[in-house]
Amino acid sequence: MTDFEYLFRREHPFYRRHKAIWKHSSDAYSGGTDYIDQALIKHVSEIDLEFLERRRRAYYFNYPRRIARLITQYALSAEPQRHNAASELVEDFSRDGLRINEVMRQFSTLLNVYGMAWILIEMPRFDGEIDPERKQRERLRPYGVAVSPLAVVDWAYGDDGRLEWALIEENTCSSRNAFEPPFCRKCRRLWTRNEWTLFEKEGGSGTTVLREHGSHNLGVVPLVQAVEADGFGMDANHWFEDIVRISDAILNNESEAQMNIVKQMFGLLIISENFVRSARQPLPAAGETDSPPQFSHILARSAAIWESSEEKGVSRYISPSGTETKYIREENINLKKEMFDIVGMAIQRESPSAQTAESKAWDHQNVKQFLVSRVDILEQAELKCWQLMNLWDASIKIPEVVYNREFAVVNLKESIDTLLGLNSIPAGDEYRREISRAAVSVLEKIKKIAPESRKTILAEIDHNVK
Repeated sequence: MTDFEYLFRREHPFYRRHKAIWKHSSDAYSGGTDYIDQALIKHVSEIDLEFLERRRRAYYFNYPRRIARLITQYALSAEPQRHNAASELVEDFSRDGLRINEVMRQFSTLLNVYGMAWILIEMPRFDGEIDPERKQRERLRPYGVAVSPLAVVDWAYGDDGRLEWALIEENTCSSRNAFEPPFCRKCRRLWTRNEWTLFEKEGGSGTTVLREHGSHNLGVVPLVQAVEADGFGMDANHWFEDIVRISDAILNNESEAQMNIVKQMFGLLIISENFVRSARQPLPAAGETDSPPQFSHILARSAAIWESSEEKGVSRYISPSGTETKYIREENINLKKEMFDIVGMAIQRESPSAQTAESKAWDHQNVKQFLVSRVDILEQAELKCWQLMNLWDASIKIPEVVYNREFAVVNLKESIDTLLGLNSIPAGDEYRREISRAAVSVLEKIKKIAPESRKTILAEIDHNVK
């Protein structure tokens, strides 16, 4: 008898090893109060009341999300060229309104956060025969969704180097009936090269049952996996974990700086011991005329320090100086710079005008190579998606997909002035053609040129420029 229960316990060793880190990275990307409660560290000597106040006051600069999105925004700043791509799929790749650019954006950000990402290419369920009219009416076509590595709990590769099977967790809630509470299901779907099977853990009994089964006969598992070759591909941890740790340090440092400011406004009271002793004398009995001074025991800022008469003996407030806060903020600025530099996105110095041309060129080259490596992964992943869609529906053509790889940060005005100056130099026809070709590259910084148009322009240059 097949042990369905085991399907809800099994996890890939790689998944098990990185699950906790992935969840922490996901929480850091999400941010908010829940993450502050998780990441803020209590001091060994800090009392609960003070830590509670510090935690309630804390705020979070979400640098992990900014970095993950920034890489995606740069990598997909120019729309990829898709020659012969079905317009319906380009405009609604996920079948629920997400364009292919948006799905690839999600996929890219998942890759940045986790170091691994998946895309599932699926087909809606239907019964009976299908004709063009029904296909159009019910939108019976393949679609793609980006899947977090936290959802793909286990998988295996065959001897041919391709996926043999994959197990995806699908925890969903259905609320189609407005007069009934939502019905939530905890499921896992097993994909093989020719079939899929949905297993559900029933809420009442806790037993696992086979809920649905179907065949797709694609000959492959309809999942696309991407892994950073110089990260997990080399059995190394993902760099985003280090980014989150630096971000956590900034969060805790900033919290300390904030509380220092608060304590400067509301200092800690120090009271002479003699004054406290006299204030705590019992009240005079009835008929007595001498009345000792009264003293309120309700003190501001939750605590006070008593000192003996041998010490200063002067009641006063003490508070941190502004120097400590200044140093904390300076440390946070340095941490932020190092964090962006680790990623390879440090493209601006404190005073850009003071940078040499060689320094600027080196910064731009670093960014370009980083982004070119990223778009290589995205381009290959998207092409595999189209190939899977073609397996689901042979009428869907596999387009020619080309991602932008020109990321050099240049001053367009300087480039144009330079080209005009070079054009004034008396030289042969081939020299002038090269200048015209360079002008086409500069034009692409302003507006992306379609591959066919680019070929036509270059042909015109070769034929007409003399």
